Amino acid sequence: MKANHTYSEDDIGFNVPALPGMRADDIQTPCLIIDLDQFEFNLQKMVKELKSYNVTLRPHAKMHKSVDVALKQLALEGTKGICCQKVSEAEVFSRAGISDILITNQVCDELKISRLSGIAASGCRVTVCIDNLSNISALAEGASKKNTQIHCLVELDCGAGRCGVAGPEELLELAKAIDATDSLIFDGLQAYQGGIQHEKSYEQRDEVMQGVIEQVKACLVSLETAGISCRVVSGGGTGTFLIEAASGVYTELQCGSYAFMDADYGRVKNKVGQRLDRAEWKNALFLLTSIMSTARDGRAVCDAGLKVQSVDSGLPIIFGYDDVTYINCSDEHGVIQDLKNKLEINEKLRLIPGHCDPTCNLHDWYVCVRGGKVEHIWPVSARGKAW
Repeated sequence: MKANHTYSEDDIGFNVPALPGMRADDIQTPCLIIDLDQFEFNLQKMVKELKSYNVTLRPHAKMHKSVDVALKQLALEGTKGICCQKVSEAEVFSRAGISDILITNQVCDELKISRLSGIAASGCRVTVCIDNLSNISALAEGASKKNTQIHCLVELDCGAGRCGVAGPEELLELAKAIDATDSLIFDGLQAYQGGIQHEKSYEQRDEVMQGVIEQVKACLVSLETAGISCRVVSGGGTGTFLIEAASGVYTELQCGSYAFMDADYGRVKNKVGQRLDRAEWKNALFLLTSIMSTARDGRAVCDAGLKVQSVDSGLPIIFGYDDVTYINCSDEHGVIQDLKNKLEINEKLRLIPGHCDPTCNLHDWYVCVRGGKVEHIWPVSARGKAW
């Protein structure tokens, strides 16, 4: 996408939803906006939270898919590299100059391995997850062809039932196989429990994560007994990161949603039973929408439907209101219950998306707002990079 200065007022409403310097009231909808004050608060808060622990932060860029957001994160103390989920996604960030990328996923396809190796050969430190022997030989061959090296983490299945090996025996077999190659480097373990991140109860999250920590410890003993160095234990998310940080076994955390937050994470409770979006983090990402119809009594219709948001984790919440509710949506329409008929045509509302990650991937731009003005527009740089 083009830089901000290449657009003119004639592009507003076609190529871009806004331009820097505009009033926030004039932003074209529906679009994603970032409240910069809230966003910067969240970034600084994470750094402060982790300062007393012996861990580094490796933010997960699959959430925002934005080079600009990643650079803001990387500029802060204690942050080292980023995570991506797909090779094409990683390539976007590598081409933008980010030089340390962990792909928290398996890469098995021959062409994808070739592109992954190309990223490493360009000078970027690339790490990938592994959970089977055949993938090791394919990765080693691909890296060798590009005369480069790829770093590897063996992934543990921590109970989410997705990728990963079951325990120490399989881990040790894969670590030895990686060490036996010239073009792969065994760094350590990925131990991410994705299924527990949105569990509302802190006690339940803690119970599950204590089991994961014991699983990791058993794996570390197995590696140490075999004389294999484990420099990295990577994992953690917005719902559990303090548990991993305090464990003494994790070395880096992969949190992503903390930067923006969403409605589903807002319902998650902290250690003393408070909602994360009221006690811990601030909502920084909003889907800005306009009212387009008030024809029915007690109802209003906005221009934000299914094509601009993901509802897999529930419908959005209308920010700043307790008497109007987003109740239904179709492709292009959102139906709002407005029993007092208070909403007016063209009135703009901020919706908190149910799930930030897939919602961000539906948009081309973030409109960054501060003090009622548009300060930046940032492209969603890796939008659609799903290969």
